[in-house]
Amino acid sequence: MSRAEATQRPGLPLLAVSVALLSAVPALWLRFATPHLSHPIEALLFGLAIVGAAFLLSWAAEVAQLDISAGLAIAVLALIAVLPEYAVDFVFAWQGGASVQQFGAACPATEPGAASPCSLALANMTGANRLLIGLGWTSVVFIAWYRTRRARRALPEGAPARPPRWSGVALDRTHAVELAFLAVATLYSLTLPLKSSITLIDSAVLLTLFVLYSIRLTKAPVRDPHLVGPALWLASFGVAARRASIIAMAIWAAVVIVLSAEPFAHSLVETGHDYGISEFFLVQWLAPLASEAPEFIVAGLFAWRLRTGLALGALVSSKVNQWTLLVGSLPIVFAISSASRHGLPIAGTQAEELLLTASQSLFAVAMLVNLRMSLAEAGWIFALFWGQFVASLVGGEHLHEEVLLVASAVYLVAAVWILSLKRREARSLLRDGLRTPYAQMAHG
Repeated sequence: MSRAEATQRPGLPLLAVSVALLSAVPALWLRFATPHLSHPIEALLFGLAIVGAAFLLSWAAEVAQLDISAGLAIAVLALIAVLPEYAVDFVFAWQGGASVQQFGAACPATEPGAASPCSLALANMTGANRLLIGLGWTSVVFIAWYRTRRARRALPEGAPARPPRWSGVALDRTHAVELAFLAVATLYSLTLPLKSSITLIDSAVLLTLFVLYSIRLTKAPVRDPHLVGPALWLASFGVAARRASIIAMAIWAAVVIVLSAEPFAHSLVETGHDYGISEFFLVQWLAPLASEAPEFIVAGLFAWRLRTGLALGALVSSKVNQWTLLVGSLPIVFAISSASRHGLPIAGTQAEELLLTASQSLFAVAMLVNLRMSLAEAGWIFALFWGQFVASLVGGEHLHEEVLLVASAVYLVAAVWILSLKRREARSLLRDGLRTPYAQMAHG
């Protein structure tokens, strides 16, 4: 759909933007009127507000690429894209710092029988990272396979325009930049489970990686963004109206997220208390699903339109942001809240959770080291993700640590084996991602 068509037919895009804007109204009413509702209803209303705000931010971020320079776009888009997801994590990190400052212990629980807020901060982060790969990356491949298979079946046998048999989702050579920095961040993150806390030194290393990654991206050639749906409709406005609209949407979404993040986190924890559901489960899986939903949907839409490289590339870039900007920011939030230079404590099974998350990341990078992911490779990532998830549920708390360690070992052994087979591609990937000029990669 062209921009002219988007202007003439604004029905669905206008409806989508309106729903995203109005989704915050019940949450704001709940925030300021403070009616007595059950904790699950509160979590639902605040979660819907965050999802709506995340959609608004994603559309505003896409359209903003039309109006700002490439370097500024990278910095602004990275911060905007991570805001919904990081808000909940920052709430738990801040609560953890406040708990340490008040009680002087290693991030104790604020209530008897409750989980440590520091553990919840790490649970939210590890869940978001594993969901991004286990569901996000694999969904792009599955959707692309289904769409291509259906297109082939629609053509008669022997048709001259019959497309070749599908061999997987391929990334442009320029995406070696994202994968190379993800590989470096993943290798460093494998050291975190060996420590008792994520320190400010870790923050410095990971944030430096994010800065270097952003600087590397500023050298990429400027391209017109691929806009669809509401983003395309907003882009069809006049320059002044477009800029005013995306600024207003971004401000509204940021306000909604700031007002909703803390009560959403509180409602999730209290829901666990009320119904005997593990807070870790709700915070690790339900909260990231709410914040990641818009990103998954946008990537799914691109995959449905067979813009598969763009869809998978965007999710790989998001993974880089999570492993560098998110993990690096948590100790800083904790240090400010606790008024100390102590690192964010790694307590309980969170060391094993970090190990599993880093191991899965290394396995996924190994699968993509040749810039291609086949249906079988996506199936392995998907199966291992769900296998560990189900095994943890069935095994319960007394086998949870063992399941995490076994799954981590499987990921690590498989990743090392794959990288040994693809060591030539791995060297090329690191060379391209860290050194080769963009113009040379685009030409190649």
